Amino acid sequence: MNRIRIAIQKSGRLSERSLDLLQSCGLRFARSKDKLYWFGQDFPVDLLLVRDDDIPRMLLDGICDLGIVGQNIAQEVVLERDNGNGLDELRRLDFGQCRLSIAIPEQSSIKTITDLNGCRVATSYPALTRSLLSVNGVDADMVKFSGSVEIAPGLGTAEAISDLVSTGTTLRANHLVELEVLFNSTAALYGLPRGLSGEKEDLLNLLLARLDGVLQAAESKYVMLHAPRDAIEEITRLLPGAENPSLMNLEGDEDRVALHAVCREALFWEHLETLKQAGASAILVLPVEKMLA
Repeated sequence: MNRIRIAIQKSGRLSERSLDLLQSCGLRFARSKDKLYWFGQDFPVDLLLVRDDDIPRMLLDGICDLGIVGQNIAQEVVLERDNGNGLDELRRLDFGQCRLSIAIPEQSSIKTITDLNGCRVATSYPALTRSLLSVNGVDADMVKFSGSVEIAPGLGTAEAISDLVSTGTTLRANHLVELEVLFNSTAALYGLPRGLSGEKEDLLNLLLARLDGVLQAAESKYVMLHAPRDAIEEITRLLPGAENPSLMNLEGDEDRVALHAVCREALFWEHLETLKQAGASAILVLPVEKMLA
């Protein structure tokens, strides 16, 4: 049987979450001695653990079938290649969120993004930054930095930077301020647009079904409560993202029922308080481990 190869980050902010996600899909792996190739034990899917910027390159070169990587990295490599061959974003994942932003020195004369015309911008993502700036009609010179981009203005090598921002602490420590967000990124599962063939395509569809179940379960909650019969319609309406609930008679109580439902959207304390005001009682909210539509 054909086997699918998935490339994930060997270390860094996406590594552990990517592995946890695949294991949640029921995949188990035997680790190689060099820990760079893991063999799938109970499902024909193997792992390649590599640098994050190698993942889209390995996909484009046909070395692996799938890859989990940040959208910013995938876009950078595709634009860098500039050969018309893109990547297919199969699923957007719920981790690895960050933003690619333009930042400038606190005392800079640059006030808007259009002021960057003709300026030097230091970045680890020159192709992506150039493309996003051009959409805004800005033509700036890219200064490639492989690390510590935030020091570039202080060294006099650039008037601005384009870098990933999370909390902004690093910017403040280097007396920089965020001017504008260029790109919001998250981790995603990628494949090639031409897809897979034969048995690999069947395996991919099965894997995606499991992945969808894991992603839906992570966002979903199982709700159990007691409700007056005449308030069922209103209570059902108040349950966020719920399908038709299951109703069960309560022993010895003809006026109320037990209502069970899966909520596919976030459930906050405010929701529970509103449900109680509508007549619900004995409200329980439980996590959902697995879900298969």
